[in-house]
Amino acid sequence: MSRLLTRRRFLLGSTLTASALGLSGCDALVESDRTKSVLKIAEGLSMKTQRVLLGDNALAREFSEPDLSPVFRSNGTSMPDNLQYLDWMGRQFSNWRLEVGGLVEKPSQFSLAQLKAMPSRTQITRHDCVEGWSAIGKWTGLPLGKLLQTVGLKPEARYVVFHCADEYEKTLDGNGWYYESVDLVDAFHPQTILAYSMNDRDLDVAHGAPLRLRVERQLGYKQAKYLTGIEAVADLGQLYGGNGGFWEDRGYEWYAGI
Repeated sequence: MSRLLTRRRFLLGSTLTASALGLSGCDALVESDRTKSVLKIAEGLSMKTQRVLLGDNALAREFSEPDLSPVFRSNGTSMPDNLQYLDWMGRQFSNWRLEVGGLVEKPSQFSLAQLKAMPSRTQITRHDCVEGWSAIGKWTGLPLGKLLQTVGLKPEARYVVFHCADEYEKTLDGNGWYYESVDLVDAFHPQTILAYSMNDRDLDVAHGAPLRLRVERQLGYKQAKYLTGIEAVADLGQLYGGNGGFWEDRGYEWYAGI
């Protein structure tokens, strides 16, 4: 049996267990501190178990050109609603810059042309959305680990946060900017790339132009689009809702491994 099948069977079993828990005690599964604590422990066990079974550098399955999906839906927003993004788009992103900062030795800004001039990786992988659909696409971009090596991480850095131009949904406190994060294991994984091309063409707006994250061993909501900044941090608790991502602040799991 392949490692991929072993992993998927493990995940299926975990999902069924969670479903059974929900069916056996729906009234008990309320937004209590105890419930949140139990779910957080379960999430941590899932991440640790997957990494023990597969190893930190195990690759997500890669496909070939004939496997490309004829239609690849866009996940989340298809057009950011802010004036700065419209200006970048109108100038073909020539004035867009990716800011890299936080706990790094050399805070820097990079143009799209500079990122494209760096060593790249191309991979054909499957995007799995939490809504139940999937599609196979070809992505080209800069390995995130290479960029982090360029700026140099400080010893206390533990997570990498991705800030986006997408104000996905305003909340009562006015916070609606999309963001995501990964730990250093996923940040330096060979398939974690900052993609600027899909199916041999520059990213279109619906799919995250000019730059999006691809962290191939996790679900679609982790694949942040419309990147504007990357920040190395020691703790996720001080950012936005404190859970490490836009959807995580609204109840999703931080580690969305598949």
